[in-house]
Amino acid sequence: MFVIIMGCGRLGAQLAVMLEDQGHEVTILDLDKYAFDHLPPGFKGRKFLGDGTDQDTLRRAGAERADAFISATRGDNRNALAAQVAKHVFHIKRVGSVIFDPIREEVYRELGLSTINPTRIEASLLMEAVMKAPVD
Repeated sequence: MFVIIMGCGRLGAQLAVMLEDQGHEVTILDLDKYAFDHLPPGFKGRKFLGDGTDQDTLRRAGAERADAFISATRGDNRNALAAQVAKHVFHIKRVGSVIFDPIREEVYRELGLSTINPTRIEASLLMEAVMKAPVD
């Protein structure tokens, strides 16, 4: 499967490595060339400098043949916009987006985006870890 990831922070880089390890073709794009430093030296996927909300950038990154698109920047609005472009302009079948704000995440999900909300996930995991921690 050919996957495009927008955002090469820790999350995007980790995701890129995991997908590559499973044999997928990965292109990861970011506005900041130094963001690619999050990738390990052995990463063989394509690194692409550009704005993932821009149609021309996505076209040059290969969106017209992409099987999946994931927006994983720190910006909820950028992630939602890029996911919408991937889904409705390039008709990419599998589109996922990270949305940090729980309220926005619900709104975007109701608009048909596949989203995850790290804030809720992390809060649940932290609460569980604290509640299950042994007490001396």
